[in-house]
Amino acid sequence: MNIDHLEAFMYVVHLKSIHKAANALFLSQPTVTARIKTLERELSTELFSREGRGLILTEQGRAFIPFAEQIIQTYKEGKKQMKERNEQEEIVIGANVITSQYFIPFALPLWKKRNPDVRFKFVSGTNDMLLEKLLHKQVDLAFIRNLSHDDLQKREALDNSVKLVVYPGHPLLQQQDVTVSRLAKEPIVFFECGAFDWNRVHKLFEVEKVEPKIEFQVDHLEVAKSIIKSQCAIGFLPYLCIKKELDNGELLEVDVSHLIEIKQHVLLAYTKKDIVMSPIWDDIDASLKAFQTIDRDFLSKQ
Repeated sequence: MNIDHLEAFMYVVHLKSIHKAANALFLSQPTVTARIKTLERELSTELFSREGRGLILTEQGRAFIPFAEQIIQTYKEGKKQMKERNEQEEIVIGANVITSQYFIPFALPLWKKRNPDVRFKFVSGTNDMLLEKLLHKQVDLAFIRNLSHDDLQKREALDNSVKLVVYPGHPLLQQQDVTVSRLAKEPIVFFECGAFDWNRVHKLFEVEKVEPKIEFQVDHLEVAKSIIKSQCAIGFLPYLCIKKELDNGELLEVDVSHLIEIKQHVLLAYTKKDIVMSPIWDDIDASLKAFQTIDRDFLSKQ
């Protein structure tokens, strides 16, 4: 029984799609299909049934999962034993600046607590730098903005949409359907770093033929945030940097979705196929949910 055939089976089970499994394994769909067909012949049973375009585990396939997992795990443990005994498993994680500052300090201690035998190496950098490290297999996974590349596997991880925030008690909180002309009367702090498209904010005022009252122009999120908290201005800021203040009421969001929406996400990207099957994958998912929902029950169990 070929370990590659078992691995193909488990990827399809885990990702619920031959197409996704093929992408994760860097194989063609026919190759993955052929490996599963070979495994089915060896077992003399059907592991999946098709309904339309869907792929459904048969009862025999479901029953075979623990055996496949055990064989793969035994194989991995055998490989691990071949390494030097004092060599600790290492996972290299990268993140862009905003994720490094606001999510990683929350998540990294949780990952380590759940995986005490794993050595975590963390790298912070620009999105372009992290893409380069991913492609050269220098990091296992990275939190980056949307960068397209054929060799990159990615999925949405964190919402980092841009929001208009003000301090508690600000008059805009009492208004419905705030107009651009009304916004132009407020002192504004502009955060400029290239992380999102500020041209869209400028265009908002330009279309209405009004000049925004830009009192402060800064290149540091904490500076911009402090100016708003000190009641000197209002501003458009990415969600990750203001999440804590929104949660505790230090800052409040003004809904301007009828005027402008700047949606952006931090993506979790990887190239190494084994990372999806790593035990830490589920812990990363759990930490993302806990961070976005402030799941105190999750934190108390760690």
